[in-house]
Amino acid sequence: MPWKDASLLAGQLSRKEWLMFLGSLAISLLACFLTIFQANAVVIFIISGIALAFLAALVGQATDQLGSYLGSGATGVLQSALGNLPELFVGIFALRAGLINVVQSAIVGSILGNSLLVLGIAFFVGGIRHGTQRFASGAPRNIAMLTMLAVAALAVPTLVQRLHTPAAGHEEGLSIACSLILLVIFIASVPVSLKDGPTSLPTKPPTGALVEPAPWPLWLTLVVLIGAGVGSAFVSDWFVAALTPAIEFLHISPTFTGLVIVALAGNAVENVVGVQFAARNQSDYAISVILNSSLQVALGLTPILVLLSFVIGNTPMTLVLAPLLVAVLGIASLLSTVIIYDGQSTWLEGLTLIGLYGIVAVSFWWG
Repeated sequence: MPWKDASLLAGQLSRKEWLMFLGSLAISLLACFLTIFQANAVVIFIISGIALAFLAALVGQATDQLGSYLGSGATGVLQSALGNLPELFVGIFALRAGLINVVQSAIVGSILGNSLLVLGIAFFVGGIRHGTQRFASGAPRNIAMLTMLAVAALAVPTLVQRLHTPAAGHEEGLSIACSLILLVIFIASVPVSLKDGPTSLPTKPPTGALVEPAPWPLWLTLVVLIGAGVGSAFVSDWFVAALTPAIEFLHISPTFTGLVIVALAGNAVENVVGVQFAARNQSDYAISVILNSSLQVALGLTPILVLLSFVIGNTPMTLVLAPLLVAVLGIASLLSTVIIYDGQSTWLEGLTLIGLYGIVAVSFWWG
């Protein structure tokens, strides 16, 4: 019974989980009060961004808890739907505000943040602690293949416009077609994930894995998911409302804001769990968690936002990106594919990925 579970709650949850709950609530309420009392836009922007990061981590943690009830395959599908909720809400409110450049940059930034920064940190931490780490490369190869397909879909409309092909001038229709195709592929991958297919997480922890604490009660998991989802919607609205004034005050470019700040706040923090797996020498889990997150953004979130942009906002968002964004996407997807192909990783490979992310981020500081 729920009230019996509640009486045992204090003993079931770890100190870290309590801190996550209370921290998410406190920082979200602070963002709410600052918005209501019209505080400085930069302060609201920073606090709302931190709140988004907390809520993203909370959604990810609650979704993982459902694995105890649904199995790894179904949990992976649910992660696809719920894991990127903060990013989805930020994207929707930004589209309504006409911040197309920020949304496009945030999509690219989410993919880069996972494929370069988070994967690089995981390789670096795991390599420093355990030396060369080995993992089964079958599932990562499938994920990398699908991610490269999504990157190609992002690149084609840009090339069509830049090369002045006969399809130039029809970027909106082409973007809709590409988005629908990506969604069909994404939907087709769901049954595979439900069957613990090639893109799903391993069903058993590796030998030597740490003993996991008792799972949350189901009612608590659902309450946290719903609460964090609703909170993400409100915080995203406040975050986007403060975005433009903060950009002007801080003198940073909208592209850098979307590529780095928005992307990290909404997505990469959730994948700290991937780094934790690498630190525990659970490389298969780490690779799957991190690469799956990039795949979900590229194959699921991107086409959804493109299609929604034709319904909300005044200006539809197409898949025509800045050439440099397309170039770094291609480089990142190719490099991450090459690195994972041999089924092993080192700290130097991780440092290389982190360095490339830093170079990309700096190159967009001015616009």
